[in-house]
Amino acid sequence: MPRFLSAKTDTRLITLPWETPLAEWPEEMLVALPRGISRHVVRFVRVGKEVFAVKEVLEHLARHEYRLLRDLTRLDTPSVEAVGVVTDRFTPDGTVLDPILITRHLQFSLPYRSLFSRGVRQDTVNRLVDAMVVLLARLHLIGFLWGDVSLSNTLFRRDAGAFAAYLVDAETGELHDQLTNGQREHDLTIARTNLFGEFCDLEAGGLLDEALDPLVLVETIESRYRELWGELTGVEEFDGSEMHRIESRVRRLNALGFDVAELDITTDFAGSTIRIQPKVVDAGHHSRRLIRLTGLDTEENQARRLLNDLDYYRARTDQQNADESIVAHQWLTNRFEPVVNSVPAEMRAKLEPAELYHEVLEHRWFLSERAGNEVPVDQAARSYMDTVLSQLPDEKLNLSGMEAMGPLANPFDPSQGFVDDEVDKPYDPWETESDDDTPEEPATPYLDIAALRRAKG
Repeated sequence: MPRFLSAKTDTRLITLPWETPLAEWPEEMLVALPRGISRHVVRFVRVGKEVFAVKEVLEHLARHEYRLLRDLTRLDTPSVEAVGVVTDRFTPDGTVLDPILITRHLQFSLPYRSLFSRGVRQDTVNRLVDAMVVLLARLHLIGFLWGDVSLSNTLFRRDAGAFAAYLVDAETGELHDQLTNGQREHDLTIARTNLFGEFCDLEAGGLLDEALDPLVLVETIESRYRELWGELTGVEEFDGSEMHRIESRVRRLNALGFDVAELDITTDFAGSTIRIQPKVVDAGHHSRRLIRLTGLDTEENQARRLLNDLDYYRARTDQQNADESIVAHQWLTNRFEPVVNSVPAEMRAKLEPAELYHEVLEHRWFLSERAGNEVPVDQAARSYMDTVLSQLPDEKLNLSGMEAMGPLANPFDPSQGFVDDEVDKPYDPWETESDDDTPEEPATPYLDIAALRRAKG
C-alpha cells in the first residue's frame, strides 16, 4: 500500500492505480490538457469534478517541491497548489516505482506552448513578458530563488487584457529570508539562457512573430525586471520642498499592484535632503481591496478594472459620500451578479466570472463608441454573449481547445505537438480579431515605469 504525505488528503485519490507506472495509466482516467515541456512523466487526472496534475519524480525532489509549493501558497504567491506526495509505490511483481507529486490543476490557465501553438501577435508576447517579469519580482521580494526560470515552468491566466503568471515547477527553488543581489543575478542569468532558447525554438518552428527577435525579447525581460525592481526597492532622494514625492512613490507602487507596508524615511542633519526607500512591499493591492469590499477573489488587473467600475457606479448613483462597503454591496448585486448570472449554462466554462465581466465592460465601450451614446450594461452583456462568447473555446477544463487548435499527436502529452501544424494564419485562443471598423483603445504597456512616473508624479 503506498504512503500519502499530505496536509489534507483527498480520500478519492487513494483509489488511483499507484501500482502502475504513470506512463501506463489507462486513458479513461486521464484528461487531455496542455502542459509545458517536462523531463518527467506528467499526466492530468480527473477525480470527481476536480482535476489534478501528477508528476513522477525522485522522492527527495517530490518532498522538496511539495514543501516549497505549500510555503508559496502560505505566502500568497502565484503558484500551483501542492496536494500531496505518494511514496512506497511498487508494481504487483515488486518493482519499485518513483514517487508522485500531486498538484491541483490551475483552472483557466494555459502553458506558453499552447499560446504559441498557432502563433500570437506581438502585443500578446509583450504582455506575456510583463507577466513573467512581475512573477519573478514577486518571488524575489519574498526571498524565493527560482533556480530554473523559464516559460515551460510557468502558467498564464487572463487578467483583464493582460496576463497573470504562475509558478509551476519549484524543484530547484530555495526560500530564503532575503535574496542577495548575487542570487537575483543568478536567476536572471538562468532566465536569459532558458528564455532565449525557448524563443529560438518558437522562432525555428515558425510560431514567433517575424517582427520579434529572441535576443531583443530576452533583453526586454531583463531591462523591465530591473526597472520594476528599482521602483519597488530603490532609494529616492529629494529636498524638503518636494515632500509630495513620498505620496507619488506610494501611488506608483499601488498602480503596479503593490502595497507599501513600511517606508524608511530619513533626513540629513539640516533637514534639507530626504531619503525614502520602501521597506516591505506586498503584491495584490487591488485584489485585497476588492475581496475586502465584495468577497470576489480575482487577479490583480481584474480587481483594478472591477474597482474602476465600482467607482463609476458610485458616481452614477450619486453616492460619493456613502459608506464604501454599502456601495460595493449594491454594485455586486445590481451590476456584477446580474451580468454573470445571465450567462447561459452551456457557456459558463468559457471564462471565469471576473474576466467575463471585464470583457463585457470592454464590449460595452466598443458598442457605446459605435452608437455615439452610452449602451446599458445588460444590453452589452447580451450582445457580448451572442457575438463573442459563443465563439470562444472553453477555458475552464478543456483548456487545450482541441477543436480550435487541432488534435494533439499524443492526447496525453501535449509537448509532442499537434498532428497538423500547418495553418493559414496565427491563432490565439485568448484573442479574437476585431472588425476593421471597430474603434480601439490605445494600448499602454503594464510595466511602463517611465509613464507611471509621469502620471503619478
